Amino acid sequence: MVSPIDIQKALSGMDYPASKADIVKHAEDNGGDKEVLDALKKIDDREYEGPSGVSAAVFD
Repeated sequence: MVSPIDIQKALSGMDYPASKADIVKHAEDNGGDKEVLDALKKIDDREYEGPSGVSAAVFD
């Protein structure tokens, strides 16, 4: 199970607003593990205004 802390670590330094594709790529480049990447690949394909919106989409 992925934790909100894992998501935030993978997205540290991310510039927002950001698309789903940008978020997934940033997490990959930032060393996000498979669980984090799998969780991010399941979020809605839209623009996110900040890390709290990404977390809400992952854990909703």
